[in-house]
Amino acid sequence: MAGVLGAERVWVENFTGLRVTRFSRLLKVVRERGGNGTMQGRPWSLPLAELVLVVAVYYRTNLTMRQLGPLFGVSSSTVCRVIQRLGPLVALEPVSRPADAADRLWIVDGTLVPARDRKVGASSRNYRFSANVQVIVDADTRLVIAAARPAPGTTADVHAWRASGLAEHCQGVTVLGDGAYLNCQMVVPHRKRPRRPLLAGEEADNAAHRKVRARVEHVSGRMKNYKVLRDCRQHGDGLHHAVQAVAHMHNLALAS
Repeated sequence: MAGVLGAERVWVENFTGLRVTRFSRLLKVVRERGGNGTMQGRPWSLPLAELVLVVAVYYRTNLTMRQLGPLFGVSSSTVCRVIQRLGPLVALEPVSRPADAADRLWIVDGTLVPARDRKVGASSRNYRFSANVQVIVDADTRLVIAAARPAPGTTADVHAWRASGLAEHCQGVTVLGDGAYLNCQMVVPHRKRPRRPLLAGEEADNAAHRKVRARVEHVSGRMKNYKVLRDCRQHGDGLHHAVQAVAHMHNLALAS
């Protein structure tokens, strides 16, 4: 598999979900973040391009390390070390606030990610041990702005949001949320009161709200095309790094 960037375009797209040009940008980010290391000690048996490909394929397919090893001609322990070393470097790049932030519309939602780590996950409403991850998405571009550290899956969205620290990132920006985010300085749908139906204007507002907020659901579904978010076997910070890396690759796939 030498010469990844010169490999068949279809192969790269099928195994990573990225075009070759997008993968090149991901490789550049990892290199700039020190992916080549200090050049001390025993060097990797694979070039950096293939090491990044190992990480991208792992997040995309969720193959076990025993399966990835023969695919790249290395041992499963080497695959494990590569993912632990480069996984954080593939994470979502910090997003600077745009100059027109006040005119932007962001959407917030929590998504459940099945996790094997009992210290991160908890038995949640999907009857699996899952973690609650809060995600902010730009309504116009559908790019992921930020993703919070995972909270136990039993945590309500409003509590996970308040503990995430993402609210400070949204200062001055109009943020859309569902009915679970009451009293969080967001635009939420109108609620029905006992024996008082919604007014016609409120029904129309809720319909428009649902139509726009559906975009964050589409982004969450697209991110879960990376199968590591359907059953994450990583422990410790592994799930957080996986979510951040998937968000980064999602943004690269959508970038113009």
